[in-house]
Amino acid sequence: MSFSAPTMEDLKQALEYIFTPSTPVITIGLLIVFIVPILVHLFITRTTPYTSLPYVLLAGPAGGGKTSLLTLFERGDAAAETHTSQAPHAIELTVSSDVGASTFREAARDDAPGSHKKFYLVDTPGHGKLRGAAMAQLSGSGQTQFGDKAMLRGVIYMLDAATLDDSLADAATYLYEVLLALQKRTGSGRTSRSPNAVHVLVAANKLDLFTALPASLVRSNLEAELGRIRQSRSKGLLDSGVGTDEIGSEEQDSWLGQYGSEKFTFGQMREFDIEVDVIGGSVLEGSVDKWWEWISARI
Repeated sequence: MSFSAPTMEDLKQALEYIFTPSTPVITIGLLIVFIVPILVHLFITRTTPYTSLPYVLLAGPAGGGKTSLLTLFERGDAAAETHTSQAPHAIELTVSSDVGASTFREAARDDAPGSHKKFYLVDTPGHGKLRGAAMAQLSGSGQTQFGDKAMLRGVIYMLDAATLDDSLADAATYLYEVLLALQKRTGSGRTSRSPNAVHVLVAANKLDLFTALPASLVRSNLEAELGRIRQSRSKGLLDSGVGTDEIGSEEQDSWLGQYGSEKFTFGQMREFDIEVDVIGGSVLEGSVDKWWEWISARI
């Protein structure tokens, strides 16, 4: 069976069919217009590696001002009225390298000079029964609802400096868990290192109030209480009836800071590539520039 080559007449008829308005031609054209872009988008998204934004985690007891700080950074003018958070919440913010910016409001503008970097600020609940949301972001590796855990750049631990005398035990206990999780994240600082150093800012909020403790006292009070917690947990293991060999290993795993040291100081966390800074401020008065500078230095 032989086939003859198409003639000019055949080509003319084909072109006339294509360019003559008809239901089949219009249908095929619409399918091409709508389907091709979708296929191209799917191809690009499947072949392009997903890149997570770096993020900073807000943690701390309820009432410390975490959500208020988040809304202040988001709105720029003043914090919104907030209620106790029930679930993690994140916003996307921008930092710039503009050395001339004197306040966070200037440095956070999209049109600020210098290079810009985007990041997530993740707010977590502070209620005792809901703190697992923050701890899940700190432990291990892998993906979370906000991206890759390896992109965690810092933890802001916010507390109310005006009521710390009454809430010191709870604030220090939660901070102990946060620091211990970061310490374990580095492989105990002896055999391996985390992909990136995760530092901690203890943000002493509400310094506008007369009863607020200055940052220096917040630091010393927390260090002393963390040391007491460490000793108490160590004694608890000794009284638990666990074998001597098991006690040594378990105690070392749950010992915060320099193992065997008599007193705890935040400086001991440097052994695990963790810097702990204590800086005062006030969300209500908008005195948060030093906290913003701390974030900018780590993004």
